[in-house]
Amino acid sequence: MTIVSTVHSVFDLFCGTGGFSAGFEAACRDQFRTALGIDILKDSLATFEANHPDARTLKQDIRTVSCSDIERLTGIRRGKLGVLIGGPPCQGFSSIRPFRSSDEDDPRNTLFEQYANFVNYFRPPVFVMENVVGLATHNNGETIEQIEECFASAGYHCEWRILNSAHFGVPQKRERLILIGAERGIGIVFPSHTHTCNGSTIGHRNKSRMHLPDELPLFSRGHQLPQALSVMDAIGDLPRIESGEEGTEYDRPAENAYQRARRSRRRSLKLHDSTRHTPKMLEIIKHSGPNISYIPKHLISSGFSSCYSRLAADEPSVTITVNFVHPASNRCIHPVADRALTPREGARLQSFDDDFEFRGTRSQIVKQIGNAVPPLLGRAIGLAVAEMLGESTKPNKALDTNTLPALS
Repeated sequence: MTIVSTVHSVFDLFCGTGGFSAGFEAACRDQFRTALGIDILKDSLATFEANHPDARTLKQDIRTVSCSDIERLTGIRRGKLGVLIGGPPCQGFSSIRPFRSSDEDDPRNTLFEQYANFVNYFRPPVFVMENVVGLATHNNGETIEQIEECFASAGYHCEWRILNSAHFGVPQKRERLILIGAERGIGIVFPSHTHTCNGSTIGHRNKSRMHLPDELPLFSRGHQLPQALSVMDAIGDLPRIESGEEGTEYDRPAENAYQRARRSRRRSLKLHDSTRHTPKMLEIIKHSGPNISYIPKHLISSGFSSCYSRLAADEPSVTITVNFVHPASNRCIHPVADRALTPREGARLQSFDDDFEFRGTRSQIVKQIGNAVPPLLGRAIGLAVAEMLGESTKPNKALDTNTLPALS
């Protein structure tokens, strides 16, 4: 076994809860260290701080942040940063201008341009940019091409693929565009799949852009990949509560490796409280099925096809949104109980451990969970980046599909 002593510092831009960087740290303990988190939202940054106590943080619009000030804040000089990660919000792609390396502190920069300037200023050997699938087709595909050209002009080569979180141990069919950039001479690696998943997804018309298990049909030990984890695989051990109720203690043993890993060292539960629904909403929920057509017309006036819909017990969840505790949101009604998901159930579907600390009001925490990068997706990407950097050790590199470890 190779003994590795190198510690790679990680900057997490637009960090939110810090699920992405938590996944990196879990991928290769003692090899990735989160050194910085930047976000404009106070509650999200408080959550990040609670789970990354050794990182420096900055609550500020990144367009007003000076790279040289970050250098002084963190003590990390140009060329010494290991990995830069983050997902610039969509409005950052509205108008991408040619790269201007001398204007890293230009206040006119878009959110994406400031991300690119961080890459150019600190010169990490690898960076990872996460975003919505729609970026692939934004402006008829010209935007993603401009992004690649921008990084190419800064001396990096890039590859992007659409990844489905369910292929990496997350019980949710959450698709994200992942762009990985590297200095010349470093080969780009995308994460190895641990599960296979059936069913329709958003996808992309160019199938070569989809990072699918079909490309790697057999696991390293020669076994077929297991099916993706289902909703009840993720939440079936949590106390069975009804509308308006709360569960504060585990009342049954974990049923599988995923549940045991998420419980980690917890002895009590937090955030497992259900929204108290009105009598009319409870009547709507009783009729709920896979889509809105199951609801009698006299009970609702409008809604998208996925509103007032129940999750399938034996399939991964659809992508959860920032309003998953409200039945009118995208399919978020419990598979069995007549209520919407609790914040804890949403966190389980996002692959957060039960001891991951969230800060803020209940509504703010729900938004943080819905917006987060699933930590297990971050872990899979972190393993791939470790391989790129030549730092992956044999035990960390091979994920056991039957024992998904806790992140803490």
